[in-house]
Amino acid sequence: MDDLKNWFESHSFLLSITKYLVWIALILIIITFARKFIKKQLPDNSLRYKSQKGIEIIGYFLAILITITYFTGSIKDLGLAIGLLTAGITITLQELILSIAGSFYIFFVRVYKPGDRIEINGIKGDVIDIDSVYTTMMEIGQWVSSDNYSGRIVKLSNAFVFKGPVYNYSQDFPFVWDEFNLPIRYGSNIELAKEIVISVAQDYLSEYVKKSISDWKSVVDKYYIEDAQVDPTLAITITDNWIQFNLRYIVDYKKRRHTNHLLNEEIGKRILQTNGKVILASATFEIVKIPTVKFEEDKTKENKT
Repeated sequence: MDDLKNWFESHSFLLSITKYLVWIALILIIITFARKFIKKQLPDNSLRYKSQKGIEIIGYFLAILITITYFTGSIKDLGLAIGLLTAGITITLQELILSIAGSFYIFFVRVYKPGDRIEINGIKGDVIDIDSVYTTMMEIGQWVSSDNYSGRIVKLSNAFVFKGPVYNYSQDFPFVWDEFNLPIRYGSNIELAKEIVISVAQDYLSEYVKKSISDWKSVVDKYYIEDAQVDPTLAITITDNWIQFNLRYIVDYKKRRHTNHLLNEEIGKRILQTNGKVILASATFEIVKIPTVKFEEDKTKENKT
């Protein structure tokens, strides 16, 4: 018994570390089981995700609190311990600290949330997860055109919210303005061409206009911004080669490419139905006249030879 007692006394630090690791492991186990329980019980994806993140944050806070109190010996030394700990690791773990701070900033300020389409640090995509260090995105663009998924999942440090602009396509106002140019050949029936473009725009974009009116009003009320026109607008520009129609319209940020396709397809069909009254222009060149070249043979040189 004396030998056993002496062994425990000589290995008190080892036992202390073991007890600390047991407490940390117990907290991690409780977090894991709580997350699984909530995942099964809550049917709503948004509520389930937020609850899981809340449990994770609480668990991390308890682990930090136990670490500080365990090695300082008293909760009274919490402020001093935090100060010393922060001073010691700030230089070596700057990016990690900034990432953790960024996660709190994203959560409380609501910079973006899972499901939003954002562009940050030159990367564009849909946010599919936010943890204490990284934001996970499904990438859009790169080698594929328009707003299609590339198939790559990108993990981006939360610290980037402090280092540059964050473009959010869906927060407050889930619509974007888009436009395309339509070249009309000189000599075409311009009024008929205008009627076709405006009619197609009204047929295909009326639903987006109705939905965006109330959302845009909320944006105007919330921010210092002037009111904007959400109805489709057509601008005409005369160029050296053709008359250019510019159609500007509002559309759901997830349906920009598909809507652009529908508008171009329907406008093209209706222009063909005009039987030549409206003709699309192109950048081909037309040779009007080939100049005549006169060639006279010098016969004097032939006689000398």
